[in-house]
Amino acid sequence: MRFPFKVAVRFLKSNKGQTALIALGIAVGVSVQIFIGSLIQGLQKSLVNKTIGNSPQITVTSTNDNKVIEYYNDVLSTVKASDDRIINLSLSIDKPALIKKEDKTYSVLVRGMNLQDSDKIYNIKKRIYEGKEPLNDFETLVGKELKDELNASLGDEIKVITNSGDTKTLKISGFYDLKVANLNKTWLITTLKTSETLYALSGKVTSIEMQVTELFKADDIALNVSDRLDGNLKVDNWKAQNAELLSGLNGQSVSSIMIQVFVLVAVVLGIASVLAITVVQKSKQIGILKAMGIRDKAASLIFLFQGLLLGLMGAILGVALGLFLSFMFTKFALNPDGSPVVELYIDYGFIAVSALIALVSSTLASLIPAVKSSKLNPIDVIKNG
Repeated sequence: MRFPFKVAVRFLKSNKGQTALIALGIAVGVSVQIFIGSLIQGLQKSLVNKTIGNSPQITVTSTNDNKVIEYYNDVLSTVKASDDRIINLSLSIDKPALIKKEDKTYSVLVRGMNLQDSDKIYNIKKRIYEGKEPLNDFETLVGKELKDELNASLGDEIKVITNSGDTKTLKISGFYDLKVANLNKTWLITTLKTSETLYALSGKVTSIEMQVTELFKADDIALNVSDRLDGNLKVDNWKAQNAELLSGLNGQSVSSIMIQVFVLVAVVLGIASVLAITVVQKSKQIGILKAMGIRDKAASLIFLFQGLLLGLMGAILGVALGLFLSFMFTKFALNPDGSPVVELYIDYGFIAVSALIALVSSTLASLIPAVKSSKLNPIDVIKNG
């Protein structure tokens, strides 16, 4: 075992240019795998965080005619006990209303929340760019787009017409920007008590929102919740509501895998062809070694060790190059505000698997020249010079 290894190292050293070229080819393949894989994973993670991370992942609503959840404390207890992966529960009273200003009417959704709880889901406090959260009754937050349409300022009062026809006055305590124009234009965020008063829903809510620790298991968790609740309560999850997003994410994953497979095939073919040529180049030396008593198995091990060493060098260099490319991408591909288009995402498990695949592939690629070397007849090789 030691002798074939020494010979393999000597063969690699005897043609350093060729060795460096093969190792570089493997490195490029590994770096492309890591760069593409990390880019796709980072893009998916960023996309999911922006669309799902700051929103409820499971929502409980009522199917009754009045669309309200009664005895919500009992429902909350049942939900909490249904699955330990549920976090950040929040109560909400959501009802439509109209804002009338001069000759224009704006349709809005009054969202009454316990802001201490809902902030863990929507990150509202950090989205307030002017003013502060509503602390008193009949105070509200107004979105950026609605502020512009109303030409509103802090402390202004707006008259809200509820679906029962009652008119109430709300005072603007601050302005928020959720980075979604439709939400900014329609949501009036206020306290749970204010919504209870506006719509005479004391002791009732319209929805219970929550997040989970395992985002892509939300459908399974929602099923566990649904099994524990009464039939008049409906449980929705983000996966069921975002089928197109999931389809896009799956498409990205498949395309990433296909790219990596083709890169891997190219690397394997390159290693196999170069090592096969090496057998021809080193056939005289192999023939002499066989004439001196080296076994066929040992002759094969020489090329297997070459493939292993080349794979090891290429994998180490490829990991470093792949991480460098990923890092540089976050420095050059920037949004107008200077933030990276895709955040740097490093999955150590994926990187380790990519390096291992390169190592195994290069070793397997050396099987063809290894078998070829074992069949060399020393007499024919020496005779043919």
